[in-house]
Amino acid sequence: MALRPLNDRVLIRRVDEGEAQVGGIIIPDTAKEKPQRGEIIATGNGKLLQNGQRCGLEVKSGDIILFGKYSGSEVKIDGVEYLILREDEILAVLG
Repeated sequence: MALRPLNDRVLIRRVDEGEAQVGGIIIPDTAKEKPQRGEIIATGNGKLLQNGQRCGLEVKSGDIILFGKYSGSEVKIDGVEYLILREDEILAVLG
């Protein structure tokens, strides 16, 4: 896949946090919440400032991040779901 996000956007793949079963109850996939953790696959060049310079991103490919529940735009590429979001929508970098 040759996809590079523009400006201060990042392309992430959601990371499953594992299956939790409490009391033997199995929750169907349609009722489960999507994970709010992901791995950065690709990054843009950074935000373009008013003076014409670029401000580099603080995150890089391979970082594991936390993001808001309703952040970004979902896209499907080659049958795999990804999320494109702005760097300021990232809440934290893990590790």
